Amino acid sequence: MKRMDNTRTGQSFAVLADEVFRVSNLNVVARGKTILRDVNVSIVPNQVFGIIGPSGAGKSTFLRCLNRLTDLTPELQVRGDIQFRGRSIRESDPDNMRARIGFLFQQPVIFPKSILANVVFGLRHLRRLSRRALQDAAERALIEASLWTEVRDRLHDSALTLSVGQQQRLCLARALAAEPEVILMDEPTSALDPKSTRAIEELILKLKERHTIVLVTHNVVQARRVTDWLACVCVREGAGTIVETACCDAMLESPQCQEVVEYLGGGTTLS
Repeated sequence: MKRMDNTRTGQSFAVLADEVFRVSNLNVVARGKTILRDVNVSIVPNQVFGIIGPSGAGKSTFLRCLNRLTDLTPELQVRGDIQFRGRSIRESDPDNMRARIGFLFQQPVIFPKSILANVVFGLRHLRRLSRRALQDAAERALIEASLWTEVRDRLHDSALTLSVGQQQRLCLARALAAEPEVILMDEPTSALDPKSTRAIEELILKLKERHTIVLVTHNVVQARRVTDWLACVCVREGAGTIVETACCDAMLESPQCQEVVEYLGGGTTLS
C-alpha cells in the first residue's frame, strides 16, 4: 500500500493504492437536519483507521454508513458515494456485504442462546452449512477472538453467563465467523474494565494482519496505542465533517486544524 500524498485537512484527500473504501461527498440528513456533510476519505487495507472527534459530531453515523446499517433507520437519508473495493455499496446485496464488513457495537449484543449458537447466528443465515462446518467455523472464530480456551468446554452453556469482556469478544467472534475483510468497531471498549480493554486492543493489533479495522474511539491514548491513521470528525456549520486526516503520530503531535487542536486540548479521555 502506498500513500501518494500527505493531505492533512478535509478539503481534499490523498490517492491511495489498493483502497478498501473511498467515500466521496457523503451527506446524511435526518428529518431535515444534516448530520454529516461532504465527507471524503480513503481507507487502505490491513491498517487500523481511527475516527476521533467530539461527541455528537456524527462518528457513529459515518461508521454505520460504511456497511449500510443506516438503511435500518428509515429517517436517515444518505447521499454521496461509498466505494468498497471499487464498487458502490449500493450495488451489493446488504446481507452479503455486511458479512464482508462486520460490525462490533459499543455494547455487546448477546442472544439468549448458547455460546455456540451466538457465534454462528449470522453465519447460519448467510450460508447453508453442515453442523460440522458450523462447529469448525465457530472454533476458528473463537480462536481468532482469543476466547476459545475460555469457552471450549461450555459451548452449549448460555452466552449470558459470560462476563461483559467475554461477551464483547464473543460478538467479535460472531463477526469473524463470516470471514469479513473489514471490521467496523464503534467504541468497543467503552463498557469494559481495563483488563478487558487491553485484551480487545491486543486483538485489534493482531486482527489487522488479516483484516482492515475502522475504529471509533473517544480515548486518545487508545488511538495512539492501536491506530495507524486517524480522521477527526468535527462539527462545522451545524454538521459533522472530516476536518483532518493524517497518520496517528502526526495528528496527535502536530494537528494542523484548529478544531483538532481544540479537541485534543480538552474534552479527550486520557486513560
